[in-house]
This record gives sequence, structure tokens and C-alpha cells, in this order.
Amino acid sequence: MNSTHHKLFQIHPLDNVAVALDGPLQGHKFALRPICKGENVIKYGMPIGIATQDIPEGGHVHTHNLKTRLNENGAYEYHPEQAPACPSSTRQGDTFSGYLRPDGNAGIRNDIWIIPTVGCINQLARSLAFRFNREFHDDTMQALALTHPYGCSQLGEDHEKTAQILADFCRHPNAGGVLVVALGCENNTLESFRKRLGDLSGLNIRFLRAQDPGDEMQKAWTLICELREHALKQKRTNIPVSKLKVGLKCGGSDGFSGITANPLTGRFSDMLTAQGGTTVLTEVPEMFGAETLLMNRCENENIFRKCVRMVQDFKDYFTRHGQTVYENPSPGNKDGGISTLEDKSLGCVQKGGLSRVVNVCDYAERIQNSPGLNLLSGPGNDMVAATALAAAGCQLILFTTGRGTPFGTVVPTLKISTNTRLQQEKNTWIDFDAGKILAGTPPEELADELFDLVLRICSGQKAKNEIYGYQEIAIFKNGVTL
Repeated sequence: MNSTHHKLFQIHPLDNVAVALDGPLQGHKFALRPICKGENVIKYGMPIGIATQDIPEGGHVHTHNLKTRLNENGAYEYHPEQAPACPSSTRQGDTFSGYLRPDGNAGIRNDIWIIPTVGCINQLARSLAFRFNREFHDDTMQALALTHPYGCSQLGEDHEKTAQILADFCRHPNAGGVLVVALGCENNTLESFRKRLGDLSGLNIRFLRAQDPGDEMQKAWTLICELREHALKQKRTNIPVSKLKVGLKCGGSDGFSGITANPLTGRFSDMLTAQGGTTVLTEVPEMFGAETLLMNRCENENIFRKCVRMVQDFKDYFTRHGQTVYENPSPGNKDGGISTLEDKSLGCVQKGGLSRVVNVCDYAERIQNSPGLNLLSGPGNDMVAATALAAAGCQLILFTTGRGTPFGTVVPTLKISTNTRLQQEKNTWIDFDAGKILAGTPPEELADELFDLVLRICSGQKAKNEIYGYQEIAIFKNGVTL
């Protein structure tokens, strides 16, 4: 297969491959000149792997003739002078209509969250949410059951992270009220969980232990009605976008991800941080091969060292389990034209734009006052990574995709398609079409459209995942189960 039947797009002047915009292999790479065996294949201006055989000009470049350059070892140096300048933004003074909480954070929803301390009590949480939404029919307030399979029979750090993620959700600004439901015999006891939460002043929160005598469903219903009455007193008000924390995530990437949706999301990130807002990038295994681009953008050497530790810790996690760090991309990624982890990563990190990295956070850590681009430790798995972003305090998530997914977590999860065909075929999944860039729409114009959509979502418009009920959490599991 050669490039003669495809319209090609060269991303960077130094590239020796270009991406097909049409034809049966759209999104795949083709050689712009002959590439010798052992030579680096260049995309985004950087190596994405080594040619395993001679590739003629116009030849299809993919897994059959390209292999990764990555390995488990890496020595990193801090070179901030190599970081590109962040472009200035013309937007100023943007606001949204949200809920200002007593702790100074801002919510974009006023929902009731039912949080089980242990998976054994999931059905009670689901039944309560179902009854609430059936009886009240309130378009401005819904009940969500944050069900999960953990909270008991876990040890050490594994148990600690589960409990902390659930505690983080109790303080999320999108929750107008929280009902914590325990069973009564789990490791994550109600007493220890309340102690973990600390000072409860300013929180609209109630607690129930189901094993206590009496009708637990009726007790829970009384509590949830109390929460609703208090939450109804909260009213939307005009709030500056500096109060926003926006998660950045991708899933089901294709060969257009690094051309359309991810760079567009990066533009959004730079526009928001320029107004004092916060963006959060995770998926550490999908930084491998592009991590130095983020490291050089760290605000200072201390942040750089935290970034190195985050990356190395995830590499060590792979090797502890006998896995190679480059066991990626997925079959769907490969079908879409991505050949190596470097190929995927160099596209993925573009979601972070060009802003300086101001902080690096551990998994289950809440983002504090860190306006700018933050990095959050977490895996690439869609459900786990999106949950980590939400628990960290992100009020919404921008989720780019070339293959498509209906998934969403308990905060609005805006799906941004890399190509127009996906948006047209999966309109119930996709909130925004970044494929318009391929048809000639200027990226800066489309970035303004995306920013305006985010403001509408923050002010009450529903994302597709909310409309169709895709609102789930998944907690990272990395330990012994008793």
C-alpha cells in the first residue's frame, strides 16, 4: 500500500511521515521519503520508533515495519530553556453560572451523591438514587449512586487509596449534598471514614450504617430528603472561570487525535490557564516517550523532580508485574493508525497545551490552589483515569476520542471527536466535533467554540454522558484482596 491514493497531512516540517486524511487507511502514516532500516521515523518533529526494514517513499508505515525505541530505563535532565513559549489568549473576563460553596470552591452541578463505603451496599445506593430521580423529576438536581466493588478485604496502600478517593468525592463542589452509606462490618468503617473527612463544617452531608436496627431504606430516604431541602437553597451565581478545574483525558485515539482533538484541547487548556483557571492532565503510561516535553515545562526544578518520580514510579509498577512499559497502544489505536507508544504519547500530551506545569499530584490527591497545568498520577484506563480526575476536584472533563465511547464519570464528561464521521455516526456520544479542522476551520476559531460550549455546560447545559446516564466511577486496584 502506498500514498498515491491518499491526501496526506504533514504535521511538522521535520517529519519523514505524513498522515492520510482519506481513503481506506485514513489516520495511518505514509513515508514522505525513503526511510532506511534502523532509521528513526519522525512524526510531530520527534522520533516515534525505528524502521525495522527499508520503507520506500509513499510506503505505509505501521506496526509491520516500525518498532518502539522505549525501554524501562531513563535518565532525565531539566532543560526549561527548551520549553516553547505559551501563546497569549485574547479571551478575558469569562464567567459561568455556578454554585459558590462555603469552602470557596465552585460547583457546576447541585446533585445529591450517594457514596457507599463498601461494595456490599451498592444496591441500596442504586435503589435510593432511582427512587429520588423517579419521585422528584428535577432537571436541575439528580441523585447519583457512586458504586464500586471495594472498601473491604483490602490492605495497606490499596485500602488507603480506596478510602481517600471516596472521601475526595464527599468534598466535591458538584455535590449539593452527600449521603454516605456504610454496611457496618467493612474495613472502611464509618467511624474511620468520618475521621478521614475531618472538619465537616460547610458540608451538606449525612451518614447511615445499614446494619443498625430498623428499616435502612426508610432511614436513608429521610436523610436524602433532608439533603435535598438544604441543596435547594443553593442558587446559581456568576463566577469567574478562574474557579474552574478541568480534567484532560483521551480514549480510543486514532491517527487524527494528535492533529485535531488533542491540540484543540491544548488550546483550550492554555486559554483557561491564562485566565487563572486550572487544567489537569493524567494517564502517565501515555506520557512515556513524550515525558521530556512535560518535564521541560515544569515551573521549577522541584516540580521537575516530582514529575520524574511520577513517571519512574509508573515504570516501576509495570516492571514489578513483569510487564514492559511499551505494552501499548491498544488494538483500537492500531486500527486507527497509531503504531507505537511514542506515536500515541506525542499526540496525547498535546491536550496539555503549552502552559507551564505548576504541580504534580499523587493518585487520590485533591488539586489545591494550583492555577495552571497540573499533572495527576493515574493509569490510562478510561474509567479509572476519569474517576481520578473527578475525585481530584475537576468539575468537568474534556475527553477526546477517535474511536468513540459513550462513557462518562460523575462529572460532565464532554466527548470531543477527532473526525467528523464519528460525530455524525455517534451523535448521542459526541459533544463536539474537532474534525472540522481537517475541513479547514481555523483551530483558533474552533477553540473559541469549544470554550463557549464549556461555559454553557458549566452553567447547566447537560453533556451527552449526563443525558444518557453514563455516570460511573472506577477505583485503581493495586494490592492484595483478602
